[in-house]
Amino acid sequence: MIDSAQRRDVISRVARQIPVSDGRACTRVAVDGPDGSGKSTFADELAAATRALDHPVVRVSLDDFHNVRAVRYQRGRESPEGFWQDSFNYRRFHSDVLEPFAPGGSRRYRAAAHDLATDTMLDPEPSTALPGTVLIVDGLFLHRDEIVDAWDLSVFLDVPFSVTANRMASRDGTNPDPGHPSMRRYVEAQRIYFNACAPRQRADILIDNRDLSTPRIRRG
Repeated sequence: MIDSAQRRDVISRVARQIPVSDGRACTRVAVDGPDGSGKSTFADELAAATRALDHPVVRVSLDDFHNVRAVRYQRGRESPEGFWQDSFNYRRFHSDVLEPFAPGGSRRYRAAAHDLATDTMLDPEPSTALPGTVLIVDGLFLHRDEIVDAWDLSVFLDVPFSVTANRMASRDGTNPDPGHPSMRRYVEAQRIYFNACAPRQRADILIDNRDLSTPRIRRG
């Protein structure tokens, strides 16, 4: 875990921008960015900073809403279009997470719909969030058309592929060269997303996160 005064300041500034309701309504926050941009860590730290402001928080990751392998790879295991279109189960993500935290929602949510390691669909008992909870979600493609309007605040972590590929290599053992054929599925899928949805422009807050110790808010 990277800890620095500048990183803590950026996280704190984002936490203070979350539009928390004075009543029972919940707030939905997205942390988006390419694979390897640092979304999960940023979202965890944002959750801690938000709790420090005395707001209840629920953390969810879109990684727990993958489709099963048969769906994810139906266009081929190397297909960028398949990664972009077929990776995630947006129907379950809507019904289990976004709708319960929407205005007037039940607050009864399920935090996972799929176990990636076993490729098993999950249907856990729902949990009930407190009134006024801040939902913080990290994941890929969170500014795509199907879900972009769900967020009360959204963050995009902007990191070049040359950096994310090295982080993925350290984390997953993949090739550190973003131009390597084995990385085409992931890198080209992100380019499809950038061209189709312009997440840097759609995000409320744009953060340069190439240096984890010195992130910089570029907009927001």
